[in-house]
Amino acid sequence: MSEEKIVRMFSSDADSAMENFYAVYSGYLAGICSRYIQDSDRRKDILQESLIKIFTQIGRFRYMGEGSLKAWAARITVNEALQELRREGRSPLSRMSEGMDLPSEDSLGDSERLCKGLDLDKVDAGTLSDMISRLPAGYRAVFNLYAIEGKSHKEIADILGIRPNTSASQYHRAKALLARWLSDYLKKKENE
Repeated sequence: MSEEKIVRMFSSDADSAMENFYAVYSGYLAGICSRYIQDSDRRKDILQESLIKIFTQIGRFRYMGEGSLKAWAARITVNEALQELRREGRSPLSRMSEGMDLPSEDSLGDSERLCKGLDLDKVDAGTLSDMISRLPAGYRAVFNLYAIEGKSHKEIADILGIRPNTSASQYHRAKALLARWLSDYLKKKENE
């Protein structure tokens, strides 16, 4: 079903519109939640809160062509996930090292060098998604906002209440950590 048809349905048959919206976009929005939040119960709560916000604010949405509804719903979901991180009472960056033995910046090395020669075609999307979800909360938030959502470090700094330099540093560290994990994964896969 097209986005335009779903949007039109909201003005005449909200129940059907919500059902169709859910059928088309719930998996995509759940994926967004999983990029930011590790706990599955919290992810479900965020998805539910996002859907409530989408359904109650659909009157504010202006259809701008195919993809605009998906982008609008994704933005709401990302904001809900980030608000959940803030509701915990601490910045995601302050929780980076919780429960994880993080390597020093020196031991991470240059992520560009680590990635060189890696055959990323041998890494399925699920494995890569799992690696991203294992990143510490601060790294994961910055990585998702920069690499996936396309935000600038200035925009990320405004969203997370940090400095742009901190965002850039966290992105570099996240990328280096992912490169290390990908390298280890591919070496292990090669030896199997």
